[in-house]
Amino acid sequence: MGLADIAEGVEVTTRQRERGVASVDRTAASLAAGLAGVEDDLPVSADAAATMAEAYAGGASVGDAADEAGVAPTTAAKTLHRLGFEGLSPFSPLQREILDDWLAAECSRADALELTGAGERAFALAAYVATHEPVEAAEAAVESALSNAGDAMVEKRDALEATLPDLDA
Repeated sequence: MGLADIAEGVEVTTRQRERGVASVDRTAASLAAGLAGVEDDLPVSADAAATMAEAYAGGASVGDAADEAGVAPTTAAKTLHRLGFEGLSPFSPLQREILDDWLAAECSRADALELTGAGERAFALAAYVATHEPVEAAEAAVESALSNAGDAMVEKRDALEATLPDLDA
């Protein structure tokens, strides 16, 4: 196979796809202020949601984030899911299939509960996660606020690093 065979059918065009301008919102507004516009779509207030998101993103468990905001752990999991955090369903993939069957009215709730082996709270949380999408505006606010917090942490780390002695010397 020669180069001509490889290049056969290749066309050169003078147009490119318009990609638009990339932008990043680096506002200094608090996360609670960013969530205020979508507060009606969240199970808790914007302040409580911001408290939970910051705690959870900082490494706290769902329960610890709930304690910081003064809400129940199930409510915290629902809120974090609506804010765009992933992996908050208490169900395994097989349990989610059974839940999907129940949601599609292919089995009764009693059968779905029995087949999943889940308790009432876990079943209710899994059903909520399966039937409620994350709120796009809330996801964007969380992403923007947490990326700003990450930038501040990097700046602090760099400032502290400059004060440390060089261990390689």
